[in-house]
Amino acid sequence: MATLKPAVSAADEQTGSPEAPVTLVEFGDYQCSYCGQAYGLIKQLQAEFGADLHFVFRNFPLTEVHPLAQLAALAAEAAGQQGQFWPMHDLLYENQRQLQPDLLNTLAGKLGLDSGQFAAALQSPEVAAKVARDFESGARSGVNGTPSFFVNGTKLHSYDGSYESLREVVLRYV
Repeated sequence: MATLKPAVSAADEQTGSPEAPVTLVEFGDYQCSYCGQAYGLIKQLQAEFGADLHFVFRNFPLTEVHPLAQLAALAAEAAGQQGQFWPMHDLLYENQRQLQPDLLNTLAGKLGLDSGQFAAALQSPEVAAKVARDFESGARSGVNGTPSFFVNGTKLHSYDGSYESLREVVLRYV
């Protein structure tokens, strides 16, 4: 049984209470169409379960098949340095079909980010290291594709791309 390595910590991008009965961790790739589909399902889960769901996102850019995934992950983390990780995360998935390097600056502008700070963060070793740590965590945890989910530290094998497959697992813990 694959377990999450390392456990969720303050270094992770997360929303919802860490005290919630369910912690759902997604290893995702911003250019992956299946992750784009899962994005909408996660939003549904968050709306349905509210305070009972703690959601964590870890970057797992599959650069060999998704050449813009790494840059998108860097953009999300760079936005996070200005307190805008989740809004950038959402915009990246909502604009996934138009994902291009130029789009990232447009999205940063929509969020009101300081453009100089955003550009510097995109190139910073700190942001690159965060994305690399997320990816390494996935590799150590047995992730071999995206999206991959862990519920309360255990890899979810029953996700079939449907809302019900995620909902059923959450219901086991609520």
